[in-house]
Formats: sequence, structure tokens, C-alpha cells
Amino acid sequence: MSRIQLENVTKKFGKVTALDGVSLDIKDKEFFVLFGPAGAGKTTILNCIAGIQLPEEGVIKFDGKVENLTDAAHRDTAMVFENYALYPQMTVYDNMASPLRSKLYKRDEEYIKKKITEVAEMMKMDYLLERLPSQLSNGQKQRVAMGRALVRSPRVYLMDEPLAHLDAKLRNSMRTELKEIQANFGTTSVYVTHDFMEAMSLGDRIAIINEGKVVQVGTGDEIYYMPCNEFVAELMGDPEINIITGAIKKAGDTYKFTLEANGKEYDLPHEDDLYAKLDELGLDRVDIGMRPQNLTYSFEPKEGYMKCSVYSYESIGNKAVIVADVEDGLQLRMIAPNGLTVKIDQDIYVDMKLDHAMFFDAETQEYLTRYREAAVKALAAEQEG
Repeated sequence: MSRIQLENVTKKFGKVTALDGVSLDIKDKEFFVLFGPAGAGKTTILNCIAGIQLPEEGVIKFDGKVENLTDAAHRDTAMVFENYALYPQMTVYDNMASPLRSKLYKRDEEYIKKKITEVAEMMKMDYLLERLPSQLSNGQKQRVAMGRALVRSPRVYLMDEPLAHLDAKLRNSMRTELKEIQANFGTTSVYVTHDFMEAMSLGDRIAIINEGKVVQVGTGDEIYYMPCNEFVAELMGDPEINIITGAIKKAGDTYKFTLEANGKEYDLPHEDDLYAKLDELGLDRVDIGMRPQNLTYSFEPKEGYMKCSVYSYESIGNKAVIVADVEDGLQLRMIAPNGLTVKIDQDIYVDMKLDHAMFFDAETQEYLTRYREAAVKALAAEQEG
């Protein structure tokens, strides 16, 4: 397999800059995920690695060797497309065999049969080998497209949202299989997704891409617990994080946070590292990031809880989400159990576990600090090691 490096890669389509100085270092045998919203430039990065598109500026290296002038056929990559790209006139067997029958990577039929049988059994589709693509479900087509890539042993596997068209149950099972396949083959894999759960469950490391730029690179836990800005914080989480603006000041030995929306004041639980960082920053206004699971609620008045009203109640599988209206357009998302009897606009009382808060600059929206930051950094360093 290969180490893949992109150094200041810029790609333009007319006046549109799709990639703007992208630099990435993808380790040998790493499962590396490109995650971001639609139109961020993720697929363009894959295409540049594969040689399908050539950058105007920057360098692409495989194992330290510059590959900019190497055409796509000779880069030895295998790509899985979102739309499957199967040959409709060929059986599953022949579709999977097609890379090994090409002039560049030609192998004998005995080897081809052995390899296809091995991959088909591993992906639980050996019974499909004589069918045509028109006789397959979308999930089966996707398995064939992935199997066609896996029969080869390329330098890198490139996967462009391969699970996007599958139903939820099959998508979950394929996530598990993909990780197992990658471990068994010891491959370098670059995987594009806009699904938070896919990024977290599959990636050894994740690169957050937005508007053609790399926003942050790190392990799933590192990005989830220490996002570099509010955009990443909102991207990494389902339901989305709550961003709450307010004033911050020190009164004696205690920092106090006052909500801009309704003026409610909270004492920030004391932590030496956090307080030292706040002293150093000296800000009087911050945004606090609170994950929905770190808010508690009651339908009866409770001391310290702020009064809100229910804006919506949505059941999402094994949990539900309550959205509460505070004031001045501020809404708070909370995790709740299924089966609650909730009425829109009814009173709800909300409290925040501020010892889980993240702090962002209210002006730049950049990450400042959080509770237990040192512990999160230590965990990230351990995972990198």
C-alpha cells in the first residue's frame, strides 16, 4: 500500500476554486475519511489522487514520488463510485473480473477465479456471480462495485460515498464489513462521506473539508470533543450541538456566564486549567457549545432550571429530540426517551451541565478551550500513537 501526500493542491473549474491549497498526509494502511457538506470539494480531492483531474497548483505524492504527470491508468488506484458504474451487459463475475482482464493488470483466469471467489464469499455475494446488474438490488450493486475494487491489490482504495444509496439497515451492516475488509486487506483507503456516523465509525482519522479547504484533521474523538471552530462542532454531532452566546466575567474566585437570550446567570464549575485559560484570554463575551446529551429537562419547575417552551418533539429511532424555545430566537436541543407525551408550546424547564461545555470566541467562532481539555488531548495523543 502507499502513503499519500497532497501539498498545497489547488483545482479550479473556470472561475470556481474547488480546492484551495489543500494539504493532507495520509498514512500507509490508514482508513482516512474526507467529511464535509455537499459541494465542499471531497470528490475533487479523490479525483485528483486518482489522476482523473489534474490540479493547477500543488503536488500529489505516492510514497514520496510525485505523481502529478502520471496518468490515471498508471497510478494503480481502485475507485468505488457513488453510482456503482457497473457494465450492464456483463454478469457480476465478469464485472468483478474486468480489472484483472485489463491490459495493464492482466492475470490468468485461474487467479481471477480464485480471487473473485475469495472476495465474493467475504462480501456474502457468492450466490450473485451469474446475475446481471439489472437483476440486483441497489445494495447488491454496491457490493459488486466494491468487490470489483477489492479483487485488485492497488496502492490505494478510493471510495466516493459508496453507501449513500443503501437503506439504513444495510448501510449499518456495510459499515461494519468495510472496516473489517480494510483491516483484513491492510489497505490505504480514502473514503468520502457527508454522514457523521460513517465518518466516526470508519475513520482512523478524519479531515473536515469545507469550501475547498481543510478545516481540521484528527481522530474522531479529537474532532468531536475539541472542534477547531463552531462550524466543525455543528457538523460533528447528531442532533447538532447547541451554541449559546453570553457574557462571561469573574466575580471573586468564580467565573459567571450570563445568557444573552434571557439574562440567566450560571456559575461555571471550577477547574484549574479552564480558569487559567479564561484568565489568559480575558474575554467578556463567548459562545458556549453544549451537546444535547449534556442538557437536562423537567416538565415541572425545578430550582436552577430556566423556563422554556417546547418547540418540537421528534422521535429518531431509539431516542427522541426535544427542541425548546428560550428567548430571542435561541433554541436548545435535548435527548429524550421515546414515548413521552409532549405537547407543542407546553412549558419545559431546562438545565445545562456546564462542566461539559466548550468555549468559542463569539466574534471569530474559533475554539478557545473546554473542560477536561488536557484529558482529551492526552487521549488524542494516545490514539495517534
